[in-house]
Amino acid sequence: MKADLKKEIATYTAPHGRFAIVTVPALQFLMIDGHGDPNTSQVYEDAVTTIFPVAYKLKFLSKGDLGRDYSVMPLEALWWSDDMASFTSARDKSRWDWTLMNLVPAWITPAHLATACGTVARKGGALLLEDVRLERLDEGLSVQTLHVGPYDDEAPVLDAMHNEFIPAHSLRMTGKHHEIYLSDFRRTPASKLKTILRQPVGGAGA
Repeated sequence: MKADLKKEIATYTAPHGRFAIVTVPALQFLMIDGHGDPNTSQVYEDAVTTIFPVAYKLKFLSKGDLGRDYSVMPLEALWWSDDMASFTSARDKSRWDWTLMNLVPAWITPAHLATACGTVARKGGALLLEDVRLERLDEGLSVQTLHVGPYDDEAPVLDAMHNEFIPAHSLRMTGKHHEIYLSDFRRTPASKLKTILRQPVGGAGA
């Protein structure tokens, strides 16, 4: 039976129009780091065109060699900046740092990743294979919501999350801003894009 991690992990759903406080389990991801505006950065485009071929090769390797099939998960990214206002009031994408991510099952190992990257390399076209890593992310307590609409309309939602909801619940931001892209932007109208917006938090006095 094919595993569907999006259905198995409760935090891959979020409410629309309100914020929820959740506990995210520790999970394993393919990751590639970069910097700059995702709309204009060649590195960002190269990261996208690298991470998915690797993700699919891992899926096929897992199914063929391990007898464990699963659905490839949607694209995700961590975003941060020296000034978090660049995500809200300033909205300056050129100042953003990012880690592009794709969730993979816990049974995938570095050896599996090396095999998958070798297969992808022989076919060519994936320019950042040397930058792909396998890493565990443990976000724990987090605030999240489902945003429906263009990515550039996220700023007011994030401002309300960061500056109203989180302090109102005696929490503080701890980790990096996390986005889960449930929709394929190449096939979905901007007005219907669905994105989970997540911010790890801790107690205000912690």
